[in-house]
Amino acid sequence: MWSSLTLSVLIAAVAAQVTFQNSSQTILRVDNGTYGPEIEEFHYYYDQWPIGLAVSSTGRLFVCYTRGDYEYTLGEAVNKTAETPYPAGLNLPPSAINTTFNGIDFGSSNETGFISVQALYITLATSTRPETLWVLDTGRPTIMDGQGVPSMPYAQPGGPKLIGISLDNDTVYATYTFAAKVHFPDSYMNDVRFDLRPNTTSGGQGVAYIVDSSNEGRPGFIILDLATGESWRRLSLDKSVLRVDQDVPSYQGHPFYQKTLGSPIGHLQEGLDGIQISPDGSTIYYSPLTGNYLYSVPTANLLERDTNPLADQAAHNNVSNLGQRGGNGNGFEGDSNGLVYQLIPEHNAIYYYDPNDLQTHGYVRDPRIIWPDSASVGADGYFYVNINQLPYQPMWNNGTDLRVHPGAVLRCKLPGNGTKITTLQ
Repeated sequence: MWSSLTLSVLIAAVAAQVTFQNSSQTILRVDNGTYGPEIEEFHYYYDQWPIGLAVSSTGRLFVCYTRGDYEYTLGEAVNKTAETPYPAGLNLPPSAINTTFNGIDFGSSNETGFISVQALYITLATSTRPETLWVLDTGRPTIMDGQGVPSMPYAQPGGPKLIGISLDNDTVYATYTFAAKVHFPDSYMNDVRFDLRPNTTSGGQGVAYIVDSSNEGRPGFIILDLATGESWRRLSLDKSVLRVDQDVPSYQGHPFYQKTLGSPIGHLQEGLDGIQISPDGSTIYYSPLTGNYLYSVPTANLLERDTNPLADQAAHNNVSNLGQRGGNGNGFEGDSNGLVYQLIPEHNAIYYYDPNDLQTHGYVRDPRIIWPDSASVGADGYFYVNINQLPYQPMWNNGTDLRVHPGAVLRCKLPGNGTKITTLQ
């Protein structure tokens, strides 16, 4: 027999377990979803949703947006809540960013106008080069049919390009396009890093390391000699650059499946995504988006030309698996201390890999970090990151836009007095 007192205590305990919702009243340990340095809300997006960003030595904020029907694909912030097309006259209108041949869609072949910019990077001024905003244009905008079903046209030679803009006078001084044997019609240039030291190549102007994260084709690295314009590929289809098939990440606590109009329920297809170069220029760190492992490869293997018949084999042989990091990783950045920052959308967080202790560590975590998509280390010692709520975009949710304005640029102080890498110029 239950006593009336025992029964009443039991009922109260069960009721408390069922109805209790306010974790502030619990005696249990609680994960409040935050750690790390204080976060500042630096900029808000109320119009176009961003992808990439870069912050200059004087604090200018540049932003890119992949297209679509957006009016422009590269902009500059004019205040805390607005951006404007940048530079004057170079953003192609939406009507000019794609074309059709024999019923097949292609991106524009325009070598000077911006089609769909994916990534930005700023290198500081030297005695021979101005402070430069480097603009990586995929040449592959997203287009919608009459029912709102998205597709991405193939690239044409000339459309995919890397452009250098002098921040002294906001004019283009360098344009690089890619041979068809290097950039394929289904390539997708995702991010870029630079080594501008004169001794890096015989031409004396350095190189760009570019990520090709193609969903459809052959992900790998494109290396560009900035003196000659010659480019070549390395690690195409290496296991370390391929997507993890059928990967199911979790965002804000929910397992994620891609739901795109006109397609079966599926999974994210992107392979190689994040890239960062070490401060001494000897190592490239990288990983696919849909995977939990961090990899590295010596830059010497990427720089080797095709005149060496063993160049590609040696690159494959020298890939290092640096272990798991605790979640899928999106974009990368790095600082003067050699830390490799990795954007971790599954945990609303940013991690860093420390080559000194060979471990990945938490840097900052916050419920506001809903899909960190691109980062920029400023000369002011701050880490800047775009927040764009990507898992809630219409292309991943059967055409329904679940994002809530504003998007944001968040920033926080780097650990250990870190700052922008200046040793590769």
